[in-house]
Amino acid sequence: MSKKFEGIIPPIVTPFDSKGEIDEEKLRREMRLCIGAGADGLSVGGSTGEGPTLRDEELQRMTGIAREYLSPGQSLVCGVMRTCTRDAVKAGLAAKEAGADAIMVTPTAYNVLVPNAEGMFDFYSTISKEVRLPIIIYNVIPQNTIHPDLFHRLLNETEYVMGIKQSVGGIQALYADLMEVGGQGRVYAATDDMIYSCFDLGAAGAISAILSVFPKESVEMWNCAKNGDHAKGLAIQKSLYHKWQCLGGNQFPIRIKYALKCLGRDCGYCRSPITYLPENEKKIIENAFSK
Repeated sequence: MSKKFEGIIPPIVTPFDSKGEIDEEKLRREMRLCIGAGADGLSVGGSTGEGPTLRDEELQRMTGIAREYLSPGQSLVCGVMRTCTRDAVKAGLAAKEAGADAIMVTPTAYNVLVPNAEGMFDFYSTISKEVRLPIIIYNVIPQNTIHPDLFHRLLNETEYVMGIKQSVGGIQALYADLMEVGGQGRVYAATDDMIYSCFDLGAAGAISAILSVFPKESVEMWNCAKNGDHAKGLAIQKSLYHKWQCLGGNQFPIRIKYALKCLGRDCGYCRSPITYLPENEKKIIENAFSK
């Protein structure tokens, strides 16, 4: 397989102003910072970027901006987070028109509308037929998990499904995917606090929030995995472990933005209703990121 779509592909935060509009100046700064650190591509509109709150035209605008910072050999992945097949196709076509190289598509999330495996096969196969752009499954919905056997089937029976970002089930789930497909397709890491260990097991790279917060260190870990420098890669992972423990869970984007602020990178506001981070949680993040 081509080396495109491999390596460090940071999912960029979406900075909003106080009125909930995208702050393009801050968005561009984050993109430049990640590319300057040596990233292999950029991703917009995922969980880190508050993708479910973004309209199709906003996805297009962000995709177009990201395209400005990437060379032909680098990857531009646009998140598609919609509640039905029709709307996912529409968003995917918008991303394609704006210049995305691939779309990262989340399974449907509304819990009383969760389909079975056949429904999810139809979901991804329809997007493949209609959008005709490489598809990464964003396996992040606990009540609608794409299991390894379905991932394997989608690789074999659709034209454009080519990978999975494994966010449900941690490093064990990533390994299960790797063991199931045996080198067919790409399995991307998203276990932020064990990202080097994921690389060491054979992940094709990562599209994970820690890449956006610590792009330089993430590039170093990827290079360590490629070059066999296990001790250094593990040491970097260990140095970031405790910082990451205070960022997960509900209201993830607002924690990420506060951590970035602690690092001197003001990324503005989150889009309502993610509007308030308690003072005690701010203090925990401040303490972790001051060490």
